[in-house]
Amino acid sequence: MPSLLGQVLANFCQQLARAVRFWHIFITASRPRLPRVIGFNHVALEVGEIDEALAYYGRLFRFELRGKSDSMAFIDLGDQFIALQKGRRQPADDGRHFGLVVDDKEAARKALEAAGVTLLEGPFLDFRDPWGNRIEIVGYDNIQFTKAPNVLRGMGLMHLAKNEKAKTTRYKHKEKRHAGAGSTETPEVLLMPNRGSCSRL
Repeated sequence: MPSLLGQVLANFCQQLARAVRFWHIFITASRPRLPRVIGFNHVALEVGEIDEALAYYGRLFRFELRGKSDSMAFIDLGDQFIALQKGRRQPADDGRHFGLVVDDKEAARKALEAAGVTLLEGPFLDFRDPWGNRIEIVGYDNIQFTKAPNVLRGMGLMHLAKNEKAKTTRYKHKEKRHAGAGSTETPEVLLMPNRGSCSRL
């Protein structure tokens, strides 16, 4: 009797395992596939008059335009762009901001100071433009984000390189991320762990 009962229990467990696997496959197949976020195409900033905004940013940075009209201007970033849009109505940004990558962070700091731009308090190189857009300046050498070689070549920036900190942060989690489909390990995120890791240098 004990062996018979054990066999019945073993068969029951096998059938239950098959049912669970079938149910998992069914649920997975019927669930809509979620898209993976992979980057930004552009950032839109609302400003005042377009010519005024271009003159302001032209005192701080070197850039080229993709296009311009009375109500819009498009600042080229190689494979991305910043869209300046006429007509900001909301209050100035507080914590909300975006990180603008430059080839030389210290040169950006000097340009901001020379233009009389007030830098925001804190360990980061943050400022607000006259229309309340908050921007953090980050150096290309110190972040994980990397332009493709053909994009750097087209922008004349092939000389740019990453420091060791950026390289280590970018690749240290590769083994975890590719541990396999059956792994229960949560992969590390291929993004900045926190603002300090990318901007404090």
